Amino acid sequence: MMELRDFIVAMACCYHRNAFHNFEHCSHVTMSVVKLLGRIVSPEGLSNVSHSTGQQKSVDLSRSLHDHTYGITSDPLTQFACVFSALIHDAGHSGVSNKEMSKENPEIAAKYRHQSLAEQRSVDIAWELFLEPCYSNLRKCIYTTTDERSQFRQLVVNSVMATNIFDPELGALRKAWWEKVFASDRPEQLESGEDTNRKATIVIEHVIQASDVAHTMQHWHIYRKWNKRLFMEMHAAFTAGRMAKDPSTFWYQGELGFFDFYILPLTKKLSDCGVFGVSSDEHLNYARKNREEWERRGQEIVAGMIERLNSNPTAKKGDGEV
Repeated sequence: MMELRDFIVAMACCYHRNAFHNFEHCSHVTMSVVKLLGRIVSPEGLSNVSHSTGQQKSVDLSRSLHDHTYGITSDPLTQFACVFSALIHDAGHSGVSNKEMSKENPEIAAKYRHQSLAEQRSVDIAWELFLEPCYSNLRKCIYTTTDERSQFRQLVVNSVMATNIFDPELGALRKAWWEKVFASDRPEQLESGEDTNRKATIVIEHVIQASDVAHTMQHWHIYRKWNKRLFMEMHAAFTAGRMAKDPSTFWYQGELGFFDFYILPLTKKLSDCGVFGVSSDEHLNYARKNREEWERRGQEIVAGMIERLNSNPTAKKGDGEV
């Protein structure tokens, strides 16, 4: 526990003082992952199944829950990997896009082959720290074999890579996999072990993706807080010559598009994958309400943020809130 606490403190120091991509965002995402994992539920009516003995009923319930959640609920390594991934997912974030990072750091771009630069760098920063001798006991608590170590690292890499939602190739690949394993017309008897593993992977990806943008699916004041911080971060990048377009020129319409083409479909998939019960409806309802409120008030809000920026030059640095 002491090593875990020390590792979290060390990770916090790896985050920069960006307005949005900072350790507070990391904490918010981590808490959201824990909340979603805690809301994975058994299939409806499962608890009412009757068996001859209480012990048999417990075994059957556990097996059914394991099958229904594609093994996630019975695998502590997978659950811990999700939380670990949330903790590290934006370590070292420079406050700019992968495209800009590629221009500013050609060596890093070459190292990561111009793909998911920020995400791959975050994994490398965290993994190098994690392998320090001072965390040997922590590692022994997480995995004890080479296979478990490989599984843990792969889960972490996959989860962090899932937070790169703007890569068109990755997006197309995820869409293809979703359609392959969650197609509604797919006969259940044709499902293989590989399909179950793929479903587990997709559910985990959606847990981390939803948690990364959890503010859009929570109360309006939380959404506004993080929306403003992201605007500040991108505006700071623009004024520093690290972003081509002024975010104030597209922020209102861009946010509506983000809800329509990413957030709302994502909340629907949380429902369609079938493991989150009423939580998926809760996320969808909040997302819809925030979208409606933004459509109604967004232009006024953007105008207000611009006015505050113009009246407070120090806020243009993007460090914290206006």
